[in-house]
Amino acid sequence: MPGGWRPPRSWPTLAPPPHPGTSVGNTVQFRLAHAGDLPALIDIDSVAAHDRRRVELLQHWVAARSCHLLLLDGHVVAYGVLHHHFFDSDFIEMLMVGAHVRRRGLGEALLQHLVSRCERPRLFTSTNRSNQPMHALLARNGFIASGQIDNLDPGDPEQVFFRPGVGADQPAM
Repeated sequence: MPGGWRPPRSWPTLAPPPHPGTSVGNTVQFRLAHAGDLPALIDIDSVAAHDRRRVELLQHWVAARSCHLLLLDGHVVAYGVLHHHFFDSDFIEMLMVGAHVRRRGLGEALLQHLVSRCERPRLFTSTNRSNQPMHALLARNGFIASGQIDNLDPGDPEQVFFRPGVGADQPAM
């Protein structure tokens, strides 16, 4: 989105700041991640701090140009991973918002950005059954339940969700 994105005036001022000692405005921008962003991605990813495999995945997603960043006032605070090869459909593999800026509408803004980047007529994503905030986010954005994958996380099945994509002659929702 050229020129960045600004939340509606009705949205509250975002707080706390992305980094101690900085002020918070409302300037949100999106761009693809590059190798120089890896430290920031690792910093906001709740798994990467203790799982080397996640760091390797982040490196792969960045190299594959499938990792989209959300910058708040110039700081990386969230990322999403969008692939275009899930059974010839788009798939959002990851949506991660830094813990210090959650519940402020940034996940929704990033999700909508990823939807706008779809290249196929169908879009899928998934999340654990226990992740109720993500379930609510998906429902608000036109996703419907589409199945379940067992045995990824013991006792917490992966729920699959679907919505029409905006690519390949499919109108936006």
